[in-house]
Amino acid sequence: MSFNDNSQLDGGRVGTGGGGGRGIAVGGGLGGVVILLLAGLFFGQDGIDALTGGTQQQTTGTQQVDSGLEETCRTGADANSDPRCRMVATVQSLDQFWGGYYPRVTGEKYTLPEVMLFTGTDSTSCGQASSATGPFYCPPDSTVYLDTGFFEQMRTEFGADADALAQEYVMAHEVGHHVQHLQGTLGRAQQDPHGASSGAVRTELQADCYAGMWAHHATESGGAVQLQPITRAQLSDAIEAAGAIGDDRIQESTRGRANPESFTHGTSAQRQAWFLTGYQTGDIRTCNTFGARNLDHPEGLS
Repeated sequence: MSFNDNSQLDGGRVGTGGGGGRGIAVGGGLGGVVILLLAGLFFGQDGIDALTGGTQQQTTGTQQVDSGLEETCRTGADANSDPRCRMVATVQSLDQFWGGYYPRVTGEKYTLPEVMLFTGTDSTSCGQASSATGPFYCPPDSTVYLDTGFFEQMRTEFGADADALAQEYVMAHEVGHHVQHLQGTLGRAQQDPHGASSGAVRTELQADCYAGMWAHHATESGGAVQLQPITRAQLSDAIEAAGAIGDDRIQESTRGRANPESFTHGTSAQRQAWFLTGYQTGDIRTCNTFGARNLDHPEGLS
């Protein structure tokens, strides 16, 4: 989606660095891995090494995104021309939506997540992250970490047209994990980490549905950040992005065949269907992937 040019951005809402420490993170929108154990999250991995403490990546130093986001990202016009500013605007839009919707439907306070953009490597409360990890959410520090160079990786490695709404979908998915963290359901991914109907897959598909809910409500009036109506082409891009990173498509392209027993995020069709469920209904009740008997056919999808 494009932002109205006169939207007012707060560049200070998004940081450009990380903290330290250790924890377990949930892999996000586009990688092939669900669990990050210390520094074990690798883009395109199936999650086994991360769970067993296998391969780990050694990183040194932190190269930060230009720290002048407050000066660079001021208006919706900036968001429409600069991927970093687009992430700032998207985060603010997500704040507006979940900040109002979550308390209304749960009766509980919505606590904003932290968001960090980086390039190269970054130190997080879940260990070291690099551009190879893809976007992820780290529960110990309630922070989304994203290297905006990942969007080019979406194009080159997965053939997804990572423009506008497709990029915004990535951030919305990660913030969806934050919502799950507040709900107390995020841990189900760790308890049941892989398999076609596993807790991990259900966790990721619910985050896709939550991303669709934001897209449904994002153009509603009110707030400093306003979005223009979603075009058919933009919706198609977002759906294609969701489909491009399904477990089946990734495994078929990298291994020659899909192995449902190792699925961690869901199939391409499932990811598209649950995003569309959230988008069409805008209702959190239709995103109950944990109660769904058939993940291929969400009940809220018409």
